Amino acid sequence: MATTDKASTRDRLLDAAADLVYREGVSVGIEALCRSAGVSKRSMYQLFDSKDDVLAASLERRIPQYEKQLAPDPETAGTPRERILGIFERMEAASVRPEYRGCPFLAALVELKDPEHPASVVAGGAKGRMKEVFRAQAELGGARDPELLARQLMLVFDGASARAGAGIETLEGLTTSTVAPLLDAGGVK
Repeated sequence: MATTDKASTRDRLLDAAADLVYREGVSVGIEALCRSAGVSKRSMYQLFDSKDDVLAASLERRIPQYEKQLAPDPETAGTPRERILGIFERMEAASVRPEYRGCPFLAALVELKDPEHPASVVAGGAKGRMKEVFRAQAELGGARDPELLARQLMLVFDGASARAGAGIETLEGLTTSTVAPLLDAGGVK
């Protein structure tokens, strides 16, 4: 029974951390985190060594859902070009939701500014995997320089995500019309 209670407490902490950090940023306090999760600080420290570890674990937990939401489905028919454009179409669709705050991994990296922070390590890994998706699709599509194109696509993705997440820009049709000429210039079919 204690294991179930700990798992439930852990899940509540990670869910609360994911939600609060996404809405308010990594500077959210331990008091607010514990209050939102409905757990005591003591319980939190029994499960995690620090708030940093809670942040890292909450980001790690978001990765599968994030990658599923954005990464091309290997079963989906279509060209590599269509799969890349599909990522940007899905981002555009997500960006109009009122709760959209941009990429949680980019936000953590920007806010923490410490590449050694446990949450930065997780966020950097997620962003690296996203770049690898772009690189692999660019290579499959015949890009002359898949690595350069992947870096360019990440620039558009992260820039658009940050601007939309901050409420500065609406993305409808913007990223796909920006990416299409990049794909053309890179030779992606």
